[in-house]
Amino acid sequence: MRVGIGFDMHPFTSGRRLVLGGITVPFELGLEGWSDGDVLTHAVIDALLGAAAMGDIGTHFPSGDEQYRDIHSLILLTRVGALLDEHSWQVLNLDATVIADEPKLGYYIDGMRQNLAFSVNIPMARVSVKPHTTNGMGISAGRQGIAAYAVCLIDDKPKIDIPLDLTV
Repeated sequence: MRVGIGFDMHPFTSGRRLVLGGITVPFELGLEGWSDGDVLTHAVIDALLGAAAMGDIGTHFPSGDEQYRDIHSLILLTRVGALLDEHSWQVLNLDATVIADEPKLGYYIDGMRQNLAFSVNIPMARVSVKPHTTNGMGISAGRQGIAAYAVCLIDDKPKIDIPLDLTV
């Protein structure tokens, strides 16, 4: 088994949607970024890639590469899930924290959990997303931006040995 940790933060900007865990959250500001700026999904991607010792999000999906401009980050997460699968890793669980004083995220958490779970092909019951505020300190204070941390556990896929009976 391996554990991975991921972190991401983006500043607020006007003229963009606010996307977290693949959910568009109604708010007057969005997050800067080459893709959709989804800090939650980016933190999860880095946790998974780190656990598998496969680099980071920028290695696989570099900023400045036109194919990733404004791409939905759940597409990137699905690709990372497939990459782990190709290398015989299975995701056991995800635990993430979104740090934002505003907007309030409680209503959207289950949708975020469902999107993340679906993208890496695990049950929603194995995905936790928790919103936290900084109580007016740090990046989320004064409408500066949003940050997210994620931790994951991955394991080798079980190998299925089918006995070959040649005595028939």
